Amino acid sequence: MNVESGAGQAVQGLVYLFIALAALGVAGTAYFGLTFTPIEAAVTAVAFGCLAVLLVERQLRRRAEARLEKAVEDLSRLLSTDAQAGSVLSQRINALTEIKAGPRLDSVESDLAVLGEVVRQVTETVADLEEQRRLTSDEPKPEPEPDPDLMPEPVIPLELLRQAIEDGRLVFHIEPIVTLPQRKTHGYDLVPRLVMEEGEFADRADFMPRHGGEEVIAKLEADAVDEAVVITRRSRTAGTPITLHVPISHATLGSAKAVELILAALDANRAILGSLLFAVEQVEFKALSPKERASLAAIGKMGVGLSLSAANSLRFDYAELQGLGFKSVRIDATRFLRQPEGFTDFHAADVAAYGRRFGIELIATGIIDEQQLLALFEDGLTLAQGPHIARPGPVRPDLQLDRPAAARAEA
Repeated sequence: MNVESGAGQAVQGLVYLFIALAALGVAGTAYFGLTFTPIEAAVTAVAFGCLAVLLVERQLRRRAEARLEKAVEDLSRLLSTDAQAGSVLSQRINALTEIKAGPRLDSVESDLAVLGEVVRQVTETVADLEEQRRLTSDEPKPEPEPDPDLMPEPVIPLELLRQAIEDGRLVFHIEPIVTLPQRKTHGYDLVPRLVMEEGEFADRADFMPRHGGEEVIAKLEADAVDEAVVITRRSRTAGTPITLHVPISHATLGSAKAVELILAALDANRAILGSLLFAVEQVEFKALSPKERASLAAIGKMGVGLSLSAANSLRFDYAELQGLGFKSVRIDATRFLRQPEGFTDFHAADVAAYGRRFGIELIATGIIDEQQLLALFEDGLTLAQGPHIARPGPVRPDLQLDRPAAARAEA
């Protein structure tokens, strides 16, 4: 402020100096040019100087008045804003005076008391667990992953399976996957089953070959894809869209013809790709060749999701699975609850949340009782499947792929 005032005074002094010089010039002009007497020239110079000073002062006063008016307007606006703020503040103060703080303080005090009790119980529980761990000499070791070569062979031989497929006795049922705790249907597994001569159903583990029979497995999985496309399309048309998980294995991924047929079927039904997921077992996924992995990536790029089933370990690169298009990982509920450290180095309650950071959900399979559901929900798992929830059942007739009459009757 002082600097601006000093600068203004300096400029004003220069103006007055210029006026004095101009008056002196007028006096000289009047004396030498107009033959005025010295007195007349002096009077003329003084009159010119007074007139110039008067005009300058008038201009400066107008500027000062304009600045003052602007300052008054700004001050009025500021006072109006302060008045509004004061009004709002007074309203809030009036509202606070009407609040009865006694009941609220009592509620807060009771909540704090409950919280303190919970913290005490948690502290005691953690101390007991640490003491148990200290007293335990041998930590449990993770269960080894199952070796496909050591797993029992299916009870139905390959030739009988081939004949059953040719006879049209292969049917596809669906098994629901539900959300916890509401148990609303999240999606379905497409489950291949064989209709036996007695009218009973043989499950996948009873007939799926473990060694050889790749062409039969590829044929079965191709039929599953066709069935899934029809079911998904018809359910979408009926106004009740569903999500289907379809099994796929190295037998299909290793066959260029089978992969080409799947890609063609997916390309022709792009409207329903978001409702399809292909499930591949973890053991097979790890053993995929570069060619088979490229085929799986090509299927994922079409827009369908992928699911890692029968997972025996959660120690994998989640970012890699996310990049390939995996949306879920399936684990056996009984094994996970009995020995979570065999699956992951995370705490059981943290692994599901960590997977969601990469868009991957954990699905607990093989649920056998209600206690498992409660324990899984406490650990953050919100998707479950198993015989305690629902067993595989037939698809509605209006949604099924048209098959021979005999197979439809048995199904």
